Amino acid sequence: MSSYIRGALIGGEKVVYQARISWLSQLPTIVIGLATLPFWGIGILFLLAAYIRYKTTELAFTNKRVIAKFGFISRKTVELNVTKVESVQVNQGIFGRILNYGTLVFSGAGNPQAPIPGISDPMSFRRSFMEFQDRKAAG
Repeated sequence: MSSYIRGALIGGEKVVYQARISWLSQLPTIVIGLATLPFWGIGILFLLAAYIRYKTTELAFTNKRVIAKFGFISRKTVELNVTKVESVQVNQGIFGRILNYGTLVFSGAGNPQAPIPGISDPMSFRRSFMEFQDRKAAG
C-alpha cells in the first residue's frame, strides 16, 4: 500500500481497491526525453518528470472514501466520500484503449468533477468501485 494512502486512513477504514498510474500513459514524455537526451542532457529532465509522475500518483478506494494523490514536492489530493460519488466516467483515447490506460472522472455532490489521469486498467477500477457501491447501498 502506498504511503500517502496508508497515512490518510482513519479508524475502521480499509483499502478495497488500489490502482496505479500506467507507465504507458507517460510514453510521450519518455519518447521526448529519449529523443532530447543527446542535447546537453535535456532529456534527463523529461525522463525524471515521467518517473516522478509515475511514482507519486496514488489512487485507491476504501470502504469509506475515494483517495487520489498527485505530486512530489507540491501535493494535490482528492478525497470523496463513497456515498457522495454519483458517477464514475472513463475517458480513453485511442492509445489509451490500445494500451489500457485512461482518465477516471468522479462526479459527486459538492464536487462537480474530479479527474484522475493516466490510470492503468481504468475499467477494472470503475467496475470494482460500482460493485462496492451497490453492495454498500444494499446493506
